[in-house]
Amino acid sequence: MLDLVLPSLDQGVLTLTFNRPDRLNAWTDAMGRRYFDQLEEAEKNPDVRVIVVTGAGRGFCAGADFQTLNAIQDGSYESEPDKRPNSFPVTVNKPIIAAVNGACAGLGMVHALYCDMVFTAAEAKWTTAFARRGLIAEYGLSWVLPRLIGQAKAMDLLLSGRTFTGAEAYELGLVARSVPGENLMAETLAYARELATHSSPASMSVMKRQIWNDWNSTLDAAESAAVRMMVESFGRPDFAEGVASFLERRAPEFPPL
Repeated sequence: MLDLVLPSLDQGVLTLTFNRPDRLNAWTDAMGRRYFDQLEEAEKNPDVRVIVVTGAGRGFCAGADFQTLNAIQDGSYESEPDKRPNSFPVTVNKPIIAAVNGACAGLGMVHALYCDMVFTAAEAKWTTAFARRGLIAEYGLSWVLPRLIGQAKAMDLLLSGRTFTGAEAYELGLVARSVPGENLMAETLAYARELATHSSPASMSVMKRQIWNDWNSTLDAAESAAVRMMVESFGRPDFAEGVASFLERRAPEFPPL
């Protein structure tokens, strides 16, 4: 049976690869459940410090599979609901980096942006697609997009449903890096290994929660929470190791989460 999400762990970096290349990794309920199961397993695995998500073949994820859309349209759609929402990756206490290697559309774009950071192939094709399918901004994309690129640019991408490249995604501020496709995985994995080697897992976990949660917070509330969390960090072994490794000019040996 085809494994819909292929895992590969190396040097503290777990790579999860959507594996429906013949369908440009179009999203199905089964693939989604497998992806979220892999994320849950990664969170429990102390050997995993950073997660990279990409797609097999020419696509990252081309959106919802059209067989699913057709079934919804004709009333024959049946599925066992997953209690985990599409925003589930945001709750995982380890950094997740999307490596968008090709087609990234609709629900695929949602899942790229629910990663904590996105690297993209410059030539990858992106689109929200929803308006051109008679749909709406799905699964919180209307909340994420304006916060990443501003209201005007978010309106453009959503209302037009136009196709744009990874290079433009970088210019818009949608992604952290845009690189030639042949260099994408090498650059993404090198960056992920840098995090896995030199950044405290506890620090990255807290920072991830701060960044996602503080979007709904005031400056005063964020500052007050940061003061409390900073005091907590002073008592962790990560702090002692971070200072010691700096003074001793060596790579840190941070404990796993």
